[in-house]
Amino acid sequence: MGFRNPWFSFDRNTGELYAADVGQDEVEEIDIVTPGGNHGWRVLEGTRCTTLAPASCSDATFSPPIAEYGHVDGRCSITGGYVYRGLSRSLPQGAYLYADLCTGELLLLKDGMQTVLLDTDLIIVSFGEDESGELYVVDHSGTIWGIRDADARPRAQLISD
Repeated sequence: MGFRNPWFSFDRNTGELYAADVGQDEVEEIDIVTPGGNHGWRVLEGTRCTTLAPASCSDATFSPPIAEYGHVDGRCSITGGYVYRGLSRSLPQGAYLYADLCTGELLLLKDGMQTVLLDTDLIIVSFGEDESGELYVVDHSGTIWGIRDADARPRAQLISD
């Protein structure tokens, strides 16, 4: 409840349900969904109060996002991903991988910190996860990219699979 346009995925180790929720005007957010939780949409966009609903923005029953980012530097729309639990350890274990549609940035959320993993020229429209927990990026062209050797290099590398 309280989502605008969410991308859902489960953490295969913890069972937590993640939602990367596309904002409307200013803020993209990542939430962990809890039973009965209300994440605030139309009253809130991330933690920003909107004027789209008559309810109070200070309602203590709203569940805040675990991360958010604004529409700055060309960012405009979150593309939700997955928590990494892969066997090859291409990414930090337990990191949530997501992207921004407009910038092509692949981002990681780990221990409350958001970092740009890779700045691409892709229009990232989806993610996938295989049976080994490895993650894949889907470009608007239909190309599927695997992520390899992120720990061995300063930046991750995308390999067309």
